[in-house]
Amino acid sequence: MPTSPTRESAVAAPGSRSGVRWALPSIVTVAVLVAVWQIYVMTSGVRPQVLPSPVRVARQGWAHRAEIATHAAATLQVTLIGFAVSLTLAWVLAVIVDFSPWLRRALVPLFVASQTVPIVAIAPLMIIWFGFGLLPKILVVALVTFFPMAIGLIEGFAAADRDAGALLRSMGASRVQVFRYVRLPSAIPRFFTALRIGITYAVVGAVFAEYVGASVGLGIYMSLQKNSFRTDLVLAAVLVTALLSIALYLATFAVERLVAPWALAENRSRRD
Repeated sequence: MPTSPTRESAVAAPGSRSGVRWALPSIVTVAVLVAVWQIYVMTSGVRPQVLPSPVRVARQGWAHRAEIATHAAATLQVTLIGFAVSLTLAWVLAVIVDFSPWLRRALVPLFVASQTVPIVAIAPLMIIWFGFGLLPKILVVALVTFFPMAIGLIEGFAAADRDAGALLRSMGASRVQVFRYVRLPSAIPRFFTALRIGITYAVVGAVFAEYVGASVGLGIYMSLQKNSFRTDLVLAAVLVTALLSIALYLATFAVERLVAPWALAENRSRRD
């Protein structure tokens, strides 16, 4: 159930002063690792084709920023479309499963079994079946991200307060009303947790699908630069991929604050 305004205001969202304190250890750790990397390259004499320095990666990435941005835009497009398809299917099937215990028993094991097929096997098949266009990459992203969101919703619906549901039914509420006022709110915190997992998988799935077969995108860009022994540009593309994932991950907090601020407070109170 929604938390009180007092409790909500006490839990700071990312982007606030509390959010900066939360991210500071990670920032310091990354800075230390980059410094160690730079020192190692400067003192070991390792060739740039094997391990370029962070400074070289940054300089070459900036020099090729227009090209990298074009590929990043293509990857972002695949990620967002595929994730939107996955999100829609997850909601539709989770709601259907919640209204039908028989379908829950029939479909949930299939959802779990779908995760035993590795992405390294899925992506080439999608390319073989659907060619090198946008569709196979969208399908890969959708398949990779569907499971965490669907299971998060299904388990969230199932975790609803039974007493609250029984009370509404005793007052003459319909199944749809019980779902709307009890089961749906209870699923929202778990849904946004699953959403954050899914959105990071989405970027990885898009890049891997492009790596297997595409004409544009960060995946194919990495493959081309690897074949040209431009390790610095490969790492620059990896950095852009990581930044895309982080940006989309943080965007889920903004959506959660806009759509269900009480769910954000509940998730953070659970972690605290």
